[in-house]
Amino acid sequence: MNKRGFDIHDAKWFSRTEQLRLKQAKEEIEWLLDRNYPILPVVKFVSDRYQFSNRQRDALKRCVCTQLQKESRISRRLSLSALNHQTIYIDGFNLIITLEVALSGGTLIRGRDEIIRDLAGLRGTYKLIEQTEEALRLIGQCLSSHHVNQVIFYLDEPVSNSRNLKYKILEFSKFWNFKTSVELVPNADLALQHHSHIISSDAIVLDSCLSYFNLSEDIIQRFIPDAFILTF
Repeated sequence: MNKRGFDIHDAKWFSRTEQLRLKQAKEEIEWLLDRNYPILPVVKFVSDRYQFSNRQRDALKRCVCTQLQKESRISRRLSLSALNHQTIYIDGFNLIITLEVALSGGTLIRGRDEIIRDLAGLRGTYKLIEQTEEALRLIGQCLSSHHVNQVIFYLDEPVSNSRNLKYKILEFSKFWNFKTSVELVPNADLALQHHSHIISSDAIVLDSCLSYFNLSEDIIQRFIPDAFILTF
C-alpha cells in the first residue's frame, strides 16, 4: 500500500534527541531571519553546522518564518465560523496531500505560524492513492458541517494526474451539500494570491492572500487524532 509522505527513517531523524537539536537549530535560523538574512542560505548554513539530513533540512525550511510573517499570517486567519455561507477557494494539491500524509502516518510539522505542513513535496508528480478518497471524504464532511455555500478547488494542471484528481473530486462532490467546481490552472499559487477566503498552507500564498482558513488543522484534530505532528 502506498503511503504519502511516509519515510521509515523518520523515527531516526525525528527522535526525541534529534527534536531537541532541531528546536535549537530552528531558534538560530529564526534569529537570523528576523535580522533579514535570506532563508535558503540560512537554513543551509545552520543545517551544515548540525549535519542534518535532507529530510531534517526540509522540515526546518517548512516550519520557519520571520516574526513579522507570523504576525501577518495570524492577523489574516479567519475563524472557521466565517466559513458559513461563503465561497471558499482551495489549494487542492496542498490540502489533499497534507491529509493523505496524516492518514498515512507520515510526518507533519507545525510551523512558527501555527500552520501544519507535510514533507511529501509535489515536484510535478502525483498519483491517487488509497488515502485520497478518505481525504476527500473528510474535506466534504468538514466543509458541510461548516455550511459553506460553494467551494472552488484549484489544481496545478502541469502536475501529473491533475485531471484524474479533478474527476475524483467531482465524483465525491455529488454527495456534498455545497456547490463544487474544480479549476485546472497553470499555477495554483498564483491563482490564489490576493484572494480572500482561501485554504492553503503554502507560505507564498499565505503571505499574499487577503484571508485564509486553517482547515487542515480542524480536519486533523477532529478526524485524524493520531496524526504524527512535530512542533520544534
